[in-house]
Amino acid sequence: MSPDLEGLTMPTESAAAAMKILRDGSLFQWYVIPLMFFVVYVYASEIERSNWNIVFAGLAFWAMDWFNELWNALVFHFTNYAPVWGTPGHTAYLILIGVNIEIAFTFAIMGIAYAKVLPKDPSMRILGVPNRWFIGISGSIASVIIEYFLNGVGALTWDYWWWNRGQPVLIVVFGYLTFFMVSFWVHDMATIRRKAVTVGALWGFDVACFVIFALRLHWI
Repeated sequence: MSPDLEGLTMPTESAAAAMKILRDGSLFQWYVIPLMFFVVYVYASEIERSNWNIVFAGLAFWAMDWFNELWNALVFHFTNYAPVWGTPGHTAYLILIGVNIEIAFTFAIMGIAYAKVLPKDPSMRILGVPNRWFIGISGSIASVIIEYFLNGVGALTWDYWWWNRGQPVLIVVFGYLTFFMVSFWVHDMATIRRKAVTVGALWGFDVACFVIFALRLHWI
């Protein structure tokens, strides 16, 4: 059942718990440093091999995740009830209400991992389905299954009836599939310049939104 208007004025327990640790530097753990350098190593390895298709696909995937995290945080700001998803569990740093440093590093390399298994021929089909769509859909479903586990242990929370364990379609499509398809679209672009401009625009928009909504307005 969806929250009524009165309920929207009070944060859920999970949302309140997440806000208590939002950008709290005292939570820092040293494992963040090797995780960061692991992400750097993954990208450096692809750059060394001049695998620009994979590098830009990874950056596009990551940018799409940040776009989602930004609007998710704004949902909480405007409802004061809950984000669409929250991460109130243990973390070394909670960046936004729905994303911690561990999740951020995961998405940083997730796009690269999937781009590396893309067939060279975009027109090739897998079980009769265009391979980009097959990999994107299967990757999205696998990711949502992982989210079910995270939700089950309380690390990832869902407070809306239309985005929870009983309604997985929106999570599959808007939680992941858009990331995959934009990433693969960038991967298949004809020129490095076009890839760079597109990825630059995605990241430019994300950074501008973070500066405005987090650093200037303090909404998220």
